[in-house]
Amino acid sequence: MSLEDRLSSYDYDLPGELIAREPLPARDASRLMVLRRATETIEHRQFTELPELLSPGDLLVVNKTRVIPARLHGVRRRTGGRWEGLFLGMAGDGSWRLLGRTRGKLQPGEWIDLRPAAAPAAQDAAPRFGLQLVMPESEGIWRVVPERPGDPLVVLATFGTVPLPPYLGRDVAAAVDWERYQTTYAETPGAVAAPTAGLHFTPQVLERCRQRGIDVASILLHVGVGTFRPISVERLSEHQMHAEWCELPAATVAAVNQARHRGGRVVAVGTTTVRTLESAASPAGEVRPFTGETNLFIRPPYTFRAVDVLVTNFHLPRSSLLVLVSALAGREFILRAYREAVAQRYRFYSYGDAMLIV
Repeated sequence: MSLEDRLSSYDYDLPGELIAREPLPARDASRLMVLRRATETIEHRQFTELPELLSPGDLLVVNKTRVIPARLHGVRRRTGGRWEGLFLGMAGDGSWRLLGRTRGKLQPGEWIDLRPAAAPAAQDAAPRFGLQLVMPESEGIWRVVPERPGDPLVVLATFGTVPLPPYLGRDVAAAVDWERYQTTYAETPGAVAAPTAGLHFTPQVLERCRQRGIDVASILLHVGVGTFRPISVERLSEHQMHAEWCELPAATVAAVNQARHRGGRVVAVGTTTVRTLESAASPAGEVRPFTGETNLFIRPPYTFRAVDVLVTNFHLPRSSLLVLVSALAGREFILRAYREAVAQRYRFYSYGDAMLIV
């Protein structure tokens, strides 16, 4: 087994105090570590400098998915025990797909009574909504049927909360999370986690990019449960990514082709954008409109066909996201950059600082 194929080769030590558990007062106030692949050099900048670090003619591609209040709390009607769940989407037959956990073993036919996430589970006056468990799928995922038909987003608006990463240390999102764990350009609801590289962008930064001659286009990938699932095998070639729904529209395809024609670079904002663009690219690098699910797992060695530059955050050790950025910049270079980030006291993870790989 090669070093690049070993999960243990994508590890680093991170002091707990460097995990950013709250956002900075301003989105674009974060630091920006710049990795130059050609020379393997590292620069320390501010995110507000991003437009000047890109070139006129480049194309910035963002993910316009919107995080939904997918985290649910409730009680088991039969036992009164507490239950937590994550809404994953609709199944073809109209049932819901939920990732749930509780003490004891759940049974088909059992009912879960939802409670508003911000209210105590035992509050009798709180509104309720019932979900009946139909059948288990795998790894804690269930098919469930709501007691009343309708739009699940309406139910989530009443009972759900923003599904924050566990390392933030809060089960129920704070007021600041409802705004800041969402990009300023989010449009289409469907994600259960934010495309965090985009959290740094303000309308002002995007406008400065446009003024510099850098076009902005969008894709759509609804970040799914795979974001929360660690890699469970040591050999990366044996890892199977969870599928996520994505869309590369014709307008973005045209923008990519125009950027290529004028000699510009495709700058992906976040790993979700990378996976969408690469899923739609031919071996020759041509992209075409694409709508559907992707389970593309990008790992070294990988030849990038559609993406030249990446804006990203700092990722968890042993994660598929760290593996992806290692495929772009080189594993040893990435690990050296992460050691440098620790030494320079960068802020890590969703609310942390950013990295630009050029």
